[in-house]
Amino acid sequence: MSYMVEELADNIRCGTFSLFPKDEVTLGFSCRTGGKSTGRFSSFNMGLHVGDDRETVFENRRLFLKALALDAESLVTPEQVHGDRIYCVTEKDAGRGAHFYEEAVKGTDALVTNVRGLPLLLCYADCVPIVFYDAQHHAIGVAHGGWKGTVKHIAAKTVQVMAETFGTKPEKLVAGIGPSTGPCCYEVGETVAAAFHEAFPKVKNIVRNVGGKPHVNLWEANARQLVEAGVLASSIERAETCTSCNHAQYYSYRADGKETGRLAAVLALKP
Repeated sequence: MSYMVEELADNIRCGTFSLFPKDEVTLGFSCRTGGKSTGRFSSFNMGLHVGDDRETVFENRRLFLKALALDAESLVTPEQVHGDRIYCVTEKDAGRGAHFYEEAVKGTDALVTNVRGLPLLLCYADCVPIVFYDAQHHAIGVAHGGWKGTVKHIAAKTVQVMAETFGTKPEKLVAGIGPSTGPCCYEVGETVAAAFHEAFPKVKNIVRNVGGKPHVNLWEANARQLVEAGVLASSIERAETCTSCNHAQYYSYRADGKETGRLAAVLALKP
């Protein structure tokens, strides 16, 4: 099991997991380089909601999805409000949020689908992108695990929705925890630390002190809830790549400040 970053074309770099079979699914985590954005968004910003030029953002999306042999016109993306709502994407949703943020799936932080060729796109900069693949029922999912979504167990709830919707058996599912802020850099206040202690009472080292300040391990929190939901530990891959430490390659809200771009996690079933 491993996380790999490959160069696709024209300085476009893409991360992926070895457990996700390339003959069945297309998976890609974008990096900062290879795009058209300028200034503080330089250069591969995928977020429509951060103040970048809308047409430039779509061109970035088009370039990335083209490099993945996918159609950016049909991508579906959620609004992402740090909640735990999960939406099942169908053919009629194709293109929602591709060009306009206002057309994204409202009030939603996770998407699931069994529609082949329909790309799901999640935007983030430090929060945890979690991806899912059910080979048995040919279904996929993406979930946005910021601290609020993580304590609400959005990853485990996505597994549950896939089970209810597609018949997914958690023990047959593969999952990936993408590049995001690591326990080295995710410093939080006492209120957030207490929320993690309450949400994960049996898990040691979810919160640890670094320099006298509480730091949360979002990777472990999401992995543990997946295991509790029935996913095999051996079927969970972690990038273990901190976006804050590596903000020359990945956008990071913490390292760059709030006026920065957004990365994309893209997942689609092969046509």
